[in-house]
Parts: sequence; structure tokens; C-alpha cells
Amino acid sequence: MFSCLSDVGVMSGAIIFIQEDLKISEVQVEVLVGILSIISLLGSLAGGKTSDAIGRKWTIGLAAIVFQSGAGIMALSPSFAVLMIGRLLAGIGIGFGVMIAPVYIAEIAPAVARGSLTSFPEIFVNFGILLGYVSNYAFSGLPAHINWRIMLGVGILPSIFIGFALFVIPESPRWLVVQNRIDEARLVLCKTNGSDIEVEERLKEIQLAAGSVNAEKYEAKSVWKEILKPSPSVRRMLITGCGIQCFQQITGIDATVYYSPTIFKEAGIKGNTQLLAATVAVGFTKTLFILVAIILIDKLGRKPLLYISTIGMTTCLFCLSLTLAFFGNGKLGIILAILAVCGNVAFFSVGIGPICWVVSSEIFPLRLRAQASALGAVGSRVSSGVIAMSFLSVSRAITVAGTFFVFFVISAISVAFVYNCIPETKGKSLEEIEMLFQDETERVEVEMEDAARLVQNEPK
Repeated sequence: MFSCLSDVGVMSGAIIFIQEDLKISEVQVEVLVGILSIISLLGSLAGGKTSDAIGRKWTIGLAAIVFQSGAGIMALSPSFAVLMIGRLLAGIGIGFGVMIAPVYIAEIAPAVARGSLTSFPEIFVNFGILLGYVSNYAFSGLPAHINWRIMLGVGILPSIFIGFALFVIPESPRWLVVQNRIDEARLVLCKTNGSDIEVEERLKEIQLAAGSVNAEKYEAKSVWKEILKPSPSVRRMLITGCGIQCFQQITGIDATVYYSPTIFKEAGIKGNTQLLAATVAVGFTKTLFILVAIILIDKLGRKPLLYISTIGMTTCLFCLSLTLAFFGNGKLGIILAILAVCGNVAFFSVGIGPICWVVSSEIFPLRLRAQASALGAVGSRVSSGVIAMSFLSVSRAITVAGTFFVFFVISAISVAFVYNCIPETKGKSLEEIEMLFQDETERVEVEMEDAARLVQNEPK
């Protein structure tokens, strides 16, 4: 996940010089940019089953290794064909990463801080984007056949950090319970919970949720059967999880980040160095506001921040569309465009950016969590790829201003989606969140079971 967004920042500037050095067409640029998201769906789909087999922790390690291999090939590629091979490998690694990172953190974090901890990787994600933008600006003065290779090489650094972190971080306690490694799970929970009583309570909840979910009894076919033919509660979970993943992307955030030089050029900024300098402001804003989200997510809750985020993005996208349509090629247009783009990424980072991963990783029951989260990640990657691979062509057909007006309309729809489909999950355990999606009949059954349990536990 860290490597994914550092690649976004790097590629936004590197593509200018790749096009100059390798003499590739605009269509090839779209394919090069967008194919990473499309191919990453293979990693996301494989990631669910892989993480159930080898564990959440080592799936993260596998993601880092595959991404590093692809990034190395890209940095050394002599042609567009070899560059695409590296891009495909990097995409598979990213697919693993974006699926497993939020699942791992959601499963290991205590309920009281799960939102902020699940959002915490976004600091590194956005720092990766900022690092990409800064490296683009720093190396833009080098010859075109060298600078983009160094830019892509810088993108390897976050995944190297992840590799070292694997020797420190523990395995997911919920995965350990599914594997019947109860003592190991208890040790992990002791590190993340305050008291022995709380540890035992959490362990019992996890064991109850695990139920028939173990390596021998609950086959992958059964998981996919439940996902493809869902009960009403699972259907609501899928709509929420997959829906928020898609809305995160189809509101145009990757187009804004990947093609920010194109947006600023449309607004009137001339010269590659000036364009890349403007993108640094975007990266800095995105990084700054993710800190705001991490501070507020477990205090205000998921839903209030989602309202602020989607309404703010809708406003900024509308302003950007109007600016590019009526104020382009002037000083006022440049200022308004930079403010609108920075405002858009700020509202994205304070809400739907990190909360998308929080919500989609915490709403599914343990037996389905890895595979259902993988399905949501596929929706995110496909949406991202379609946007990235079509942005230049669509902009040529209806103008850049028209394209961002379409994003404005989609963003307005996302506000309604948040209102109707996203529950508040602040402060609830993963097992309690599962109950939020149950219908009245299911809730009554659960309440009767709880009442019977209480009666049994009353002192005589």
C-alpha cells in the first residue's frame, strides 16, 4: 500500500520524461499509467486466499518483494515493452498490498484506536506521494534518459522499509485463532490490550466469530459461495465495502494525482519545472491533512468525517471545473486551480481516503474478511485503472473542465451513498460491527441468545 501511492506520485512527473525519452504516444501513456491498477486486481484476488494460507504478515512481505522486482525492472528498462513488464509485476505487488495492509491492521488493533491505526499507513502513503513529487522536481534538471529512472528507483524505498518491519511486527491474532494457535494469539492480544480480563474477553469473541472458520473446515469454495450468494446482512456489507472502495476512486483522485501536471498546464502554468513545483504543493497538502484524519477518526467517528470529505470534494471539483472552463491561461486561473486541486486532495485525505480502508476492513465477519476485502480492493483497482487509462482521451473529447464536472457529479452521488449505506463503527469491536448489518430477525435472535447467556451467568 505504501509503495502504491509513492508510485502514483513518482509516475505523475516521470511520465513527462518517459514520453520524451522513449518516444511513446499519448495512448501508450494512458496504458502505462492505468495498467498498474488494472493488473493489481490479480494481486488483490490472490491476496485473500494467500493471506488465509500463509498469514497476513507474510503476505505483506510477499507484496513488498514482488513490487521491488517490478520497480527495479522499470528503472532499468531500455524500451516501452520492458517498462510494461516491470509495471505488470509492480501492479501485482500493489494488489497484494492494498488488500492485506488494512485487513492486518484492523485485526490487530484494539477497538478504541482501530480507526486511527488503520489510517496510520496513509501517513506513509501520502509521504510516498510527496516524496515522489519532490524527487520529480529535484531530478527534473537531469537528462531525460536518466531522471525518470532515478525517480522510479526512489519508489522502491518504502517497500524496503516494510521488509525490515516484518521482523518486528506480530501476526494477526484473528488469523492465529483460525489456525488454532490460541496461545500465540493470546500473546499478541496481550501486547495490544490493557488487561488480562480484556485479553480473555477479546479472545473468546474471536474464537466465537471464528466458529467453523479454520483451515480444514471452511474451504475457499464455501467462502466464495457465501459472497456470491449472500445473506441479507452480507449483501449489505458487500454494498458498503465495495461501494466505498469504488467511490473513493471514481471521484477522480488518481486522475488528480497522476495528471496534476496536465491540470496545471491547462490552467496556464508553462514549463516542466514549474509544473512539477506546483505538484509538490499538492503532495504536501495531501500529507498534512491525513494527520488531521488520524487525530479525528476515533473522536468524531467515520461518518461525520465522510460527510465533510465528500461534500468538500464535491465543492472543490465543481470549482476546478469552472476555473478550467472560464479562467484558464491567466494568473487568477492558475491560483484558483492550485487551490481547488489542493482543496480536493485535502478533503479526500481527511475522509474517504483513509476511511475507505478502515470501513472495508472492519465490516466483514472473520470467515469472509480476507476474501471480501480482496473483492473490494479489486473494485478499487479496476475503478482506478479505468479512470487513469481514460482520463487523457476523455479530456480530449469533452475538455479537462468537462471531465472534472463529471467527477463533481459522481462526488455529489457519493454524499448520498454515505448517508444511506455507511454505518458508524467508532469504538465497536469487529464482532459488534458485524451485528450492525443484521436485519431485525437476526438481531432478535442475537438478543435472545445474549439474554439466555446473561440468565445462565446470574449468581444463584
